[in-house]
Amino acid sequence: MKKCVFAGTFDPFTLGHMDTAEKSLRLFDELVIAVAQNKRKQTLFSAEERREMISAVFAGEPRVRVIVWEGVVADLLRSERTPFYVRGIRNAVDFEYETADFYASRDLSPDMITLYLPAEQAHTHISSTLVKNCLAFGKPVGRYVPPAVARWLNEHKGGTHV
Repeated sequence: MKKCVFAGTFDPFTLGHMDTAEKSLRLFDELVIAVAQNKRKQTLFSAEERREMISAVFAGEPRVRVIVWEGVVADLLRSERTPFYVRGIRNAVDFEYETADFYASRDLSPDMITLYLPAEQAHTHISSTLVKNCLAFGKPVGRYVPPAVARWLNEHKGGTHV
């Protein structure tokens, strides 16, 4: 059985993130989505709220496990007993950032295999920052997030976010 890890802040989880996760499920038998908890980074949603949103997106999909994690990717991959690390790439800026991160992580885990999955063209402009800006100004986010995330936002944060 082949398993991969897809880690990120996911603040919140977007259609671009969902696309990367769905592509991963076409390649792997199991997907671990690791919600990064970084105490040095200011997030809009708590790690547990982000875990809940993503779990709602993949409710009924037994091949997806959503965890909260803090630490380095090399340790996460080791604890999950897989060398496969999936990254979504929207543009050249993402590629440069991910490549620098890859080499730093590879120093800690030489057997690590990182797979870059290009974003669909329709999703290249979508980011968690875009969604947070829409939320801050009371604008709908339904075209940027999975329906389960929009429902979660409506139920837990009030308002209409679709």
